Amino acid sequence: MGRALLLAACGTGFTFLMTALGAATVFFFRRRVDPRFRRAALGFAAGVMIAASVWSLLIPAIEEAQAAGQAGWLPALGGFALGVGALLLLDVLLPHLHPGASKAEGISSSWRRTTLLVFAVTLHNIPEGMAVGLSFARVAMQEGAAAGSTAMYAGALVLALGMGIQNFPEGAIISMPLRAEGMKKGRAFWGGMLSGIVEPIGAVLTILAAGIVVPALPY
Repeated sequence: MGRALLLAACGTGFTFLMTALGAATVFFFRRRVDPRFRRAALGFAAGVMIAASVWSLLIPAIEEAQAAGQAGWLPALGGFALGVGALLLLDVLLPHLHPGASKAEGISSSWRRTTLLVFAVTLHNIPEGMAVGLSFARVAMQEGAAAGSTAMYAGALVLALGMGIQNFPEGAIISMPLRAEGMKKGRAFWGGMLSGIVEPIGAVLTILAAGIVVPALPY
């Protein structure tokens, strides 16, 4: 357990650091963000996230199900559907603002546009931390099997690297709109950086529950 926590802390520490570095870009830009930069940053983050989701999450889920003697596609499809359902439920329950909309949807809230943005990114960072933390927890659990441990370790590193790379533009996407709303650069930086602090927290909580989570990993 101790080694799993250490590995997860290193992995999610890197993703958190990348969020902080992205948030630090607020010190190098003017108050208003160039829309072209924002679109490029969002597109880059989306591309990396899709790649990480397929190669580091969905495909390993299929492989683990097959190794357990199940139909490989079934658990992955079931887990994917559960994730879609969870997001649809959050779309109904939580206050949020769609691009171009002037009024927030979901539960009535007095939160500002920037608050909704910070909340959304912070919320989606929780499962990222869980995924990275569990990947490193599996490495610690499989260290007795050299070949399996090496492959899992490489997969965990790739996942952490992918999450970290896409966290860089996310940090910038939070801190710079906060600055555009009139917040001082220092506070805008802290807002962007702290959105990533939930990743190490999510990783630790997942490892503490790893005995329950691992059997259901393909889902």
